[in-house]
Order: sequence, then structure tokens, then C-alpha cells
Amino acid sequence: MGLERIGEDRQEIKQVIFLTRKEKTMVKKEKVEKQTRVEITPPNFQIAEFTIKGTSPYVQSKWSKKAKEEMKSKQEAGSTAKKGTKRAAKDFDECYKQAQYIAKEGWHGIPAPNFRNAMISACKMVGFQMTRAKLSIFVLSDGYDTDENAPLVKITKGKPFKFEAMVRNATGVADIRIRPMWDEGWEANLRIRYDADQFTLEDVANLLMRAGVQVGVGEGRPGSSKSNGLGWGMFEIAKRK
Repeated sequence: MGLERIGEDRQEIKQVIFLTRKEKTMVKKEKVEKQTRVEITPPNFQIAEFTIKGTSPYVQSKWSKKAKEEMKSKQEAGSTAKKGTKRAAKDFDECYKQAQYIAKEGWHGIPAPNFRNAMISACKMVGFQMTRAKLSIFVLSDGYDTDENAPLVKITKGKPFKFEAMVRNATGVADIRIRPMWDEGWEANLRIRYDADQFTLEDVANLLMRAGVQVGVGEGRPGSSKSNGLGWGMFEIAKRK
């Protein structure tokens, strides 16, 4: 009788354990179901307008049409690309011209993504997820580049001049680069489209200010992924509309 009783007790314990596990599973399932029920709201995008002023020179470097054509020719030629070829003389005036972003309407501009990328990068300084910022903030263009159709923000104040710099190529060979430079004081008007459920207008203004003093745009900017920069491409908010 004692052995039979022990067997019955063990069976009852197993049933209790089974029921407890089953109840826990049901509770977990209910929690998962509650968590997966999300409410999708319609997009709430607003547009903020700012006038920015350069606090340091701005330098840009666009891939020249000639360089792209030469690269394409070499790739098409394959293994025979270097046979019998001569090094052409460098036309520095043409290099200067080809490095500029010029809209189809004839004005000079800065690639709109440069400002967007700077603001996204500045999110690292305030603890905001960059992946969310990519989906929440955009810089609207004023026109498109003549050659590449790149979206551009118009430079409203300042004119470029020829700037000569000594650099080293990826192979370590010294080279002379001619680039367009704008003096400190250049200006542009930015129209920023942002998700108002993620950012307030004040957030956007503060993020743009951080982008101007910590990241910058163009060549030699502090936020460059390839160097510590030269302090170029910095800006401040001159006016908020």
C-alpha cells in the first residue's frame, strides 16, 4: 500500500508541474500577442527652414567627367589597359571646373545629402539612434547637378576661387589637387523635412547646429571618415524661418 501511495503522489506532482508549465506558456503567449499589437499612425512630417552661414572655408571635390571616362575606358580595355598608353598632361583649369557642383540652372551648389549625413552623424553626440534618424530627417534640394543629377542646395552667398593643395594618393604618391574653395561667410538656405513624431522643431535646430560645429560638410571637414579634417566646412544658423 505504501508503494502504491508513493506512486499516486508522484503522479499528482507531475500533473501539477505540467499544469504550471502550461499556465506559464499561456501567459507568455498572451504577453507576446499583446506586444505584437501595434498601432500604426500616419506620417507626420513637417518642414523647417534655416539660413546657414559658413564659419570656415568650404571646399568641394566632385568626380570629374574626364576621370570617370578614363576609368571606364581602362575597365573596358581589361588587361591591355596599360599597354602603349601615355600619361596626358594635366589641365589644372579643367580640374578646377570639373570639381564644382553646378546646377542645370547655372548656380553653384552643395550636395543636399552632405547636410543630411552631417545631421545623422551628429546624432551620435546626443544618444539618438542613427538608424532611426535616417528614416526621420531629409534635406530638400533646390535643383540638380548638370552631370550627375545629384540633388543640390544652392549657395546663395559667396563665389569659388581656385585652391591648390598638396596631397598623397592611396598609393602614397604625392599629387597636386585643384579644388574650388569658398571663403568663410558663404551662405545657403536649408529646407529640412523631418518626422515630427521623432523630432521637435527645436530638436532639428539643435541637431543642425551640432552638425555645423562638430561635423561639417565638404572636403577637410572634422567629421571626415578618412581624416581628422582641416576645420573646413563648418557653419552656424544665421536665421530660422
